[in-house]
Amino acid sequence: MGDILLAVVLQIVGVSVIIAELVLPSGGLLTIVAVGSLGYSLFHVFTRVSVGAGMVFVAADLVMIPIAIVIGIKLLVKSPVTLRSSLSSQEGVASQDPLFKELKGKEGTALTALRPSGKAKIEGKRYDVVSGGDYVDAGAAIKVTIVDGNRIVVRKVAPKQ
Repeated sequence: MGDILLAVVLQIVGVSVIIAELVLPSGGLLTIVAVGSLGYSLFHVFTRVSVGAGMVFVAADLVMIPIAIVIGIKLLVKSPVTLRSSLSSQEGVASQDPLFKELKGKEGTALTALRPSGKAKIEGKRYDVVSGGDYVDAGAAIKVTIVDGNRIVVRKVAPKQ
C-alpha cells in the first residue's frame, strides 16, 4: 500500500505545483518540479504496482491536469502578481477626475512658482498644474486653458481690479 500512497502524494504535489506555476513567477522552475513529480509518480506506479494501476493514473492525469490549468488561470486573473489595467469607457483614454473638466476657463492663483509645473488654488482647492511653458510667479493670477486627463494647463492673466 505504501507504493500507491507515494504515487498518489506525488500526483497531488504535481497537480498543485502546476497551479502554483501559473500563479507564481518562477521562470519555469515549478514546471520542472511538476513534470518530475508527475513523471516519477507514473514511473513508480508502472514499475512497482502494475500496468493497470499505471493506466488508471494516466487517465487521472488526463483529467486532473487540464482542470489544474483552468484553476490556475482563474487564480492568475485574481492574482496581485498579474498586471491588470482598467480602462475608462473609451479604450485608451487616460483616467480623469470628472471635476477637472469643469475647471476649464476658471481662474485662480499660483501658490508656487510655475516653471512650468507647480501648485495653484482654483475655486478654493489646490491643484497640481502646469503653465503653457512660461514662467509664472507665485501669487500670480492664472486661468485654466486646457484640461487633458489629470493634467491642468494654465496661463498667466492680468489680475482682476
